[in-house]
Amino acid sequence: MATPPINQFKTLDKDLSRIGLLEEATQFVARPLVAPGLGLAFIVLAGVFAGILMGAHPGGLIVVFAAAIGAYMALNIGANDVANNMGPAVGANALTLGGALIIAAIFEIAGSLIAGGDVVKTVSTGILSPDALPDSAHFIWAMMAALLASALWLHLATWMGAPVSTTHSIVGGVVGAGVAAAGLASVNWGAIGAIAASWVISPILGGIFAALFLAFIKAKIIYVEDKIAAGRKWVPVLIGIMSGTFATYLALKGVSKLVDIGLGTAVLSGIAFGFAAWKASVPLVRRQSEGAENRKKSLKKLFTMPLIVSAALLSFAHGANDVANAVGPLAAIVHAVREGTLADKVEVPFWIMAVGAFGISVGLSLFGPRLIKLVGSEITKLNAMRAYCVALSAAITVIVASWLGLPVSSTHIAVGGVFGVGFYREWHAERRARLLGLQKGKVVPAEERSRRLLVRRSHITTVVAAWIITVPASAVLSAGLYWLMNALDG
Repeated sequence: MATPPINQFKTLDKDLSRIGLLEEATQFVARPLVAPGLGLAFIVLAGVFAGILMGAHPGGLIVVFAAAIGAYMALNIGANDVANNMGPAVGANALTLGGALIIAAIFEIAGSLIAGGDVVKTVSTGILSPDALPDSAHFIWAMMAALLASALWLHLATWMGAPVSTTHSIVGGVVGAGVAAAGLASVNWGAIGAIAASWVISPILGGIFAALFLAFIKAKIIYVEDKIAAGRKWVPVLIGIMSGTFATYLALKGVSKLVDIGLGTAVLSGIAFGFAAWKASVPLVRRQSEGAENRKKSLKKLFTMPLIVSAALLSFAHGANDVANAVGPLAAIVHAVREGTLADKVEVPFWIMAVGAFGISVGLSLFGPRLIKLVGSEITKLNAMRAYCVALSAAITVIVASWLGLPVSSTHIAVGGVFGVGFYREWHAERRARLLGLQKGKVVPAEERSRRLLVRRSHITTVVAAWIITVPASAVLSAGLYWLMNALDG
């Protein structure tokens, strides 16, 4: 038997090498398509499931499309909004990205299903009344256009790396569809004015509260001689404030959907819960700080677990509150198709709540990491103490806004808190440098101070611009989609 020529083996090696490179290239190209593919699969499953439940109902096809759009909206809420809850904890290295995604997914689903509510207003902010539209068909197209427009805007904002308000997105969508369907008089412009005011109020309040807490921590814990003793004294107090605040927050945003709880009752229950948490945390903090070195790094460990708990609670409250942005219009469409009538409030079937709850978690897992990294580490550098101030600020701001009757955005509050922490750090660092320079007889030049900026200015422009155009962009897109749907139907 003849021996194969050596060149034959060389040719075979080259062919195998080409095949290996082709496989690597295929994997490289396919990897970015995995997340969109899984997201599309979830949307299709939601539509198929809705079709099975509707059976041979005459309007079943409309519900299938509405369920698919609702699932798409839920994916985008998870991709964009949940970053505000988990970003600071990840940026502070209190949680890994994977751990944050798991915790957020669990608590978002729990908040949506447990405290998401059995009754959701057709338009939660009272922007558009069903009576303003001629009939149920126009109402269905208006709600579908609003849902799709807000989902598309959130998708674009996430792609641009801009954390925006999902509530403002759906409000803009409803406004645009309402104006297109029934004219300017159909919209409650007073409510729109209050929402516009919240663009300014939310981030400013969030930033002020976050900066005040950081100033307190620096003055009472960080810049004292015995840091560990100060931590043992004040960290339990801060944990008590956090616990009381979140108890009030969850009572207002979550439990109130199951049981009728007023602001006064929620605050009293929060005070009681906070006092109990303060007492319980004293021995825990003392035990955790035993043998710790008297330095700033040791203090960060004392804030890690409270920060993780606060991020989980924020996710629970977010799921309870913001799932309505995805399932509210969907529930209204299903009601209008089944009953043929319009209503200010509709019962939300469990399957619709499930689409919203799991959609938010799937969207977070597939597309959330980008904005989590942005909020957590790209605006300003966070550690456990700074991130804790942001989380606490978010809860307190919502409570204050509820007391004042102001419509605020959790996105604007959290991002405003991050900016507040960063700008306070800049001010504090420049003040210390100036004082130190005066003590040593040196003057720090303006150019040198500008190089010490601790907040990336480029993100301010992107984020603020996205906030400003969210409502008008969603409105214009929704109006166009409504006219298109109405024309195709006609």
